[in-house]
Amino acid sequence: MPSTREQVIQAVAALVKDALPKATHYRNAEKQESIPTGGYVNVDDGDPGEPEVTLNPTTWIYEHQIPVEVAANATRTVAAEIRLDAMMQAIGAAVAANRTLGGLCDYLMVQAAQTEGLTTDGAPVSRYALVNIVAVYGTTDPLN
Repeated sequence: MPSTREQVIQAVAALVKDALPKATHYRNAEKQESIPTGGYVNVDDGDPGEPEVTLNPTTWIYEHQIPVEVAANATRTVAAEIRLDAMMQAIGAAVAANRTLGGLCDYLMVQAAQTEGLTTDGAPVSRYALVNIVAVYGTTDPLN
């Protein structure tokens, strides 16, 4: 059985995939050189950070930042900024609808996105965002 950490990351990846079914999804991939028609999403393993430790029973409590990279191209009728914004809103709504990932974590939240342009000469206008999803969860073993 996967560790708690891995289960949480897989659940976040599944949540994002359900929220953005038309996008191409990756895990721990390098930034893509081309953006598919439906956009792309990359869920990185992120950093669980330094845990708080409680005793009796000993529990490590993490606020695990899971970076989600999202990118979209402009279309003839919709600007890249609008498409990217819609993708981020879908992720936010999915997180709000499932704050515990079905009981895997105590709380799930989204931090504000950092955005930037990806346009190069001759390429379609495109935008990129880095969204951190923070999962708060506890485990009785820091490697489980």
